[in-house]
Amino acid sequence: MTKNEIAEVLEEIAVLLELKGENPFKIRAYNGGARVLESLEQDELERLIADEKLDSIKGIGTALAQKIGELHTTGQLDFFEKLKASIAPGLVEMLDVPGLGAKKIKAIHEKLGVDMMAGLAQACADGRVAGLAGFGAKSQEKIAEGIRNREAYGKRHLWWKANEVARPIVAGLRELAEVERAEAAGSLRRGMETVGDVDFIVGSSTPGPVMAWFCGLPEVKEVTARGETKSSVRFGSGLQADLRVVPPAQFAFALHHFTGSKDHNVAMRQRALERGQSLSEWGLVPAEGDGMAKEKAERGESVIITDEAELWEQLGLAWVPPALREGMGEIEVAASTQFPRFIEATDLRGAFHNHTTASDGRNTLAEMAAAASERGWEYLGIADHSKASFQANGLDEERVLKQVADIRKLNAGGAYSTHIFSGSEVDILTDGRLDFSDEILAQLDYVVASVHNAFSQSEEEMTQRIIRAVENPHVTMLGHPTGRVLLRREAYKVDLAKVIDAAIANETIIELNASPWRLDLDWRWWQKAAERGLLCSINPDAHECAGLDHVAAGINAARKGRLEAHNVFNTRALADVQAYLGKR
Repeated sequence: MTKNEIAEVLEEIAVLLELKGENPFKIRAYNGGARVLESLEQDELERLIADEKLDSIKGIGTALAQKIGELHTTGQLDFFEKLKASIAPGLVEMLDVPGLGAKKIKAIHEKLGVDMMAGLAQACADGRVAGLAGFGAKSQEKIAEGIRNREAYGKRHLWWKANEVARPIVAGLRELAEVERAEAAGSLRRGMETVGDVDFIVGSSTPGPVMAWFCGLPEVKEVTARGETKSSVRFGSGLQADLRVVPPAQFAFALHHFTGSKDHNVAMRQRALERGQSLSEWGLVPAEGDGMAKEKAERGESVIITDEAELWEQLGLAWVPPALREGMGEIEVAASTQFPRFIEATDLRGAFHNHTTASDGRNTLAEMAAAASERGWEYLGIADHSKASFQANGLDEERVLKQVADIRKLNAGGAYSTHIFSGSEVDILTDGRLDFSDEILAQLDYVVASVHNAFSQSEEEMTQRIIRAVENPHVTMLGHPTGRVLLRREAYKVDLAKVIDAAIANETIIELNASPWRLDLDWRWWQKAAERGLLCSINPDAHECAGLDHVAAGINAARKGRLEAHNVFNTRALADVQAYLGKR
């Protein structure tokens, strides 16, 4: 296990111990051990373990060093497995409800005897939770709302997580001798923020072995349906998937149809009808006559195409990328012009809004710099939290200025090909003031201003709060503008149109937070805003080295928002970025 993976286990152990009501000192020892691990370089940890000197590090005792060593060597910990088995699964499940931490769950369990999500929902409905010390009516309603949202979101999955499942399956399908072509379709292919299930489309003349391979995948927990040309399965995560095997000549039509969206397909069928044709997953056939589309295709009446691009040509349309197929006017555009080249991952030269172990990140400044260099990035912005985000170990004035000095020293050393910009994710306080004074902000290369609390403010209060921050000349960009967390927390109430107007007027960048859990600002806002001059920055909000790769999810959203490279700040070369930040 890596140091970050081990740290996650230690944190989970701390939470489980808190659920059991264990000694607070023991709980703090595991949380503290996780923080110590994150502050070490990976090779330093490995050297300490090899030399059996890990317990010489402050904050790691002999017992904890033994557990860390076991996790590092074997990837497992018997103590951890036994601890998980000793706690009712329902209590752990409750941790997914916003506003419920281990202490509150323990209190609910001990005072009300609740150990299942259904029992918690009933206790809220009966008003029993509000009667507990430290809760009240507002806490009870927040918990009840969290449970309702969890149920509503339960059938959806983050694009990032679904893609992690789908990508190796597509690769495996393509390696089968019987498969000529294979793709993932549906909302996954369109790059939607969340997906309900995954559709796999395969072109093959011998579907039997393909079905057997798919249904026999080790990650499949249940085969819900199995036929000659279609099978459905459920994975351990709850994600459901369908595999459809079609004749190779039908593949392009099926891929288009099952990519969707429904509204897009309706518009495409209408386009075909206007030209005397009928479009379906079976093919593109003459519309007149009594025969059904499938029967006509089987009789060889369908237009022959080898890929999707030819389908658009047949309908007199320019190619529409999958990301744009949402029934939002893309057919009308494609009928009159070619779409421009939208942004691609290779256009990015760096990214801002990233965290280190100085606040709540899991990798050191040097490790983040090395990771950016490995990715070939010209620059990386470090924006650890400010002091108001105490829960994220936010930096005070002294610590942030020390980090600025550390970054300058690192750049001067020339150990990494990536230039590091010193910044801060500064909290926007409830009245719109910033968590640092202008004097401190002026010493940073850039500033990301974000809301991290008081989400229940009225729309007018929140809008004025954010606009005041946007108008501060030291603020370079606005971070995750609506505060949403996908499948977990709805956006706070804010008049985004007014915020965007203020950002344009003050030449303040708005972030497209590429964290798969956020993707905020939502893609639906970007096209019109960019046309009016709003500048975007696709930021991963990375809290560890691997998190830098989250820019891929941001690229999905940016393409859906029809952003081109020139609309995105971090496609600019290092010298251009330095000049821009220098002027501000």
